[in-house]
Amino acid sequence: MLNIGCHLSTAQGFFAMGQDALKIKANTFQFFTRNPRGSKAKAIDPSDIAALRKLTAEHHFAPLLAHAPYTLNPCSAQEKTREFARLTMADDLVRMEYLPGSMYNFHPGSHTGQGVDVGIAQIIALLNEILQKEQQTTVLLETMAGKGSEVGGKFTELRQIIDGVELQDKMGVCLDTCHVNDAGYDIVHDLDGVLEEFDQVIGLERLRAIHINDSMNPLGSHKDRHQKIGEGQIGLEAMTRIINHPRLRQLPFYLETPNDLPGYAQEIALLRSKYIE
Repeated sequence: MLNIGCHLSTAQGFFAMGQDALKIKANTFQFFTRNPRGSKAKAIDPSDIAALRKLTAEHHFAPLLAHAPYTLNPCSAQEKTREFARLTMADDLVRMEYLPGSMYNFHPGSHTGQGVDVGIAQIIALLNEILQKEQQTTVLLETMAGKGSEVGGKFTELRQIIDGVELQDKMGVCLDTCHVNDAGYDIVHDLDGVLEEFDQVIGLERLRAIHINDSMNPLGSHKDRHQKIGEGQIGLEAMTRIINHPRLRQLPFYLETPNDLPGYAQEIALLRSKYIE
């Protein structure tokens, strides 16, 4: 079975997100832990979480994926910005324990002129402070497009971060198809080669989730502009190969395309029609 979902709004609550997922024939979903452009998080409603957990168990959902807000920058040159990221992510991981077995994805950040090695060291320091042995959430580093001073546009940078983390069993990677295309990894013409490089550098056992997005921009553009499935530079044929690849097909896929709920339903139906059972 193709495990696929999309990004849903937490505005209506967790159980409502689960219901929305079922409406569009999804069997997982992604959500922001809090306002993606701010810092406030809604109070946890245990009954709402319990209803969602019952629903996801009954319908055999794949793991849910939480996304940290875009405002976080764990490797900013500004100490107060790094501290904001640390406090927010630590709080998010506490809240994620209400959904045991889920995943928490974040953008490694931008080193803002300090240099990539300094940025990586700051990300490692943050992770070593917030990760806990008893946590049930896997924290995912997202592959990035490499725009500006972004960290994570190269597989080697993600490996450096993982190597520095003490609790490495709590760490994984989320591969974003738009981002890796824009970073220069040719998943259209050489998917096997890209996955082999990922395996050699990071290890495919670390790959836990895929953001499946088309890209508005060509290979190596370093732009990060998502497009609807089949309407961008990656294209439907390549997307079909990705979801059916023997090294990827059992992973959960999460859509982050510029869409509304009916649009996501259409994309999910399209990709399911291309999946070989």
